[in-house]
Amino acid sequence: MSIAKLIASAALFAALTASSIAAPPTAPTAPTPTTATKLPTSLGMNLDGLRDWNTELPLVDLMKMSRQWISQQKGQSWGKGPQLSLDAKGWVTKLDPDCFVEVPMCTGLGQHIPSGQFVLLFDGKGTLEVTNSAIDSNAPGRIAFTPDKARGEFWVRITAIDPTDYPKNIRVLVPGSEKTYKTEPFSPAFLNRWRGLSTLRFMDWMDTNNTEVAHWADRTHVDDFSYANRKGVPVELMVDLANRLGADPWFCMPDKADDDYIRNFATLVKQQLSPKRKVYIEYSNEVWNSMFHQTKYSQQKGAELGFGVKERPWEGGGMYYAHRSVEIFKIWTDVFGGHERLVRTIAWQAGSSWWTDHIVLPFEEAYKSTDALAIAPYLTYLPSPGGKTLDSDKIAAGTVDQILDYVETTCLPESTKWMNDQKAICDKYQLQLIAYEGGQHLVGVGNAPNNEALNKLLIAANDNPRMGAIYDKYFDAWRAAGGGTFSYFASTGRWSKWGSWGVLQNWDDNPATSPKYQAIARFAKANGQTLGGSPVVSTTPPAAKAGK
Repeated sequence: MSIAKLIASAALFAALTASSIAAPPTAPTAPTPTTATKLPTSLGMNLDGLRDWNTELPLVDLMKMSRQWISQQKGQSWGKGPQLSLDAKGWVTKLDPDCFVEVPMCTGLGQHIPSGQFVLLFDGKGTLEVTNSAIDSNAPGRIAFTPDKARGEFWVRITAIDPTDYPKNIRVLVPGSEKTYKTEPFSPAFLNRWRGLSTLRFMDWMDTNNTEVAHWADRTHVDDFSYANRKGVPVELMVDLANRLGADPWFCMPDKADDDYIRNFATLVKQQLSPKRKVYIEYSNEVWNSMFHQTKYSQQKGAELGFGVKERPWEGGGMYYAHRSVEIFKIWTDVFGGHERLVRTIAWQAGSSWWTDHIVLPFEEAYKSTDALAIAPYLTYLPSPGGKTLDSDKIAAGTVDQILDYVETTCLPESTKWMNDQKAICDKYQLQLIAYEGGQHLVGVGNAPNNEALNKLLIAANDNPRMGAIYDKYFDAWRAAGGGTFSYFASTGRWSKWGSWGVLQNWDDNPATSPKYQAIARFAKANGQTLGGSPVVSTTPPAAKAGK
């Protein structure tokens, strides 16, 4: 969820809970047990979204992670070229006089850009250029180049186009992949790093938050220009990855998707996914979180259907979430000929057990069509300017150890309570407790992200050996609570003032030196899993006094 975590504050939770308790509905006391399959404790993962600043490099063709074409015109300011003519796949079909188009590549990598010779391939006729690079060879349809390691990023530019045979099917291939990219679209380092996971949650790969995808025709196709298009990665590629890694895919259905989209999506998955794999199905993501438009959409739909009361539209939104989830579950069950391979998942805010017990699960007896309740029991640390407990200015003047002391003595017990409270509700409704996200949640809110000293401390805390030790206790609490699948947030991403969500920061980081990676690897090993990225340190390193 990345930046969205910034609004998951105690103030929001308190406002929701206080307003809801004013007139609580009656929850059922003796729900009929479901036939849910037992989900053992295991490590899953949320994969970082595909963008040109992605530092995980999951795909060998970087064009699939590029942003949309930037139109340029000589004599005009940057990005102020004319509207482009594009074909159905997103390729530029013509250029006006004195105009060109370009896209940046590897903008987040810096010196972590892979070493060696890249290759650009294309069909059609035109003039293509690569900036910030040594051009090793340039022939029709093929440019071999070596990016400037000091610059990292480079740009692909089209300066001339033959409109009768315009450049298309452009591929920008990382070193060593030219002969294999057609059958091996994923980076070997990426596959090796995450081999052994039980589950792959594709929330960010599907661009779930704020998506406008509604119809099957809206979906991304495998041969589209880029997958970083706000429509998400093609379902075929997600299924392919799940098959290769032997992991169960977790799909988040777009909030506005119609029944035809859901049915076609489910049909394609059934056709292409290994029969050994289960499928986790969730409606959208964090429909409770007002930062996302799916929250407003669910409230609108709830009002249209007469759910809840006008004075508390958020309750109607929660009811609609349950209602639409069940409708989606029924479609998937119909396509699969039963729900034995499905994990029908309702997800809600970890600290809002009142909501799960009184609004979401009992509404229209949604729990009867559900297998699992998913929460995100983060170690939530949210300093803000002038905060009563977590004053960002005071924290910025302190030490890493003081931050980690608070995480261990306050945040960990709070998260553990959420786990146990929600597990009790799961037992009541005969559901599995799983985690759609989780991990550390050290990030400033309000104006705190602009506090440079604070950000340095929060980032340092993420790289401190004590974080691994706290994670060990955190995962022990999850097991003790009876939690099943735990989908960590998130795989690989650069740490910044917006949060340190990635287990690792770069595709080539050494997992053996990462306290967070080693902790999740120990958790996986305790559950019979073996991550492929690095040997596991069997015991947590001694606590270190990091100072400032």
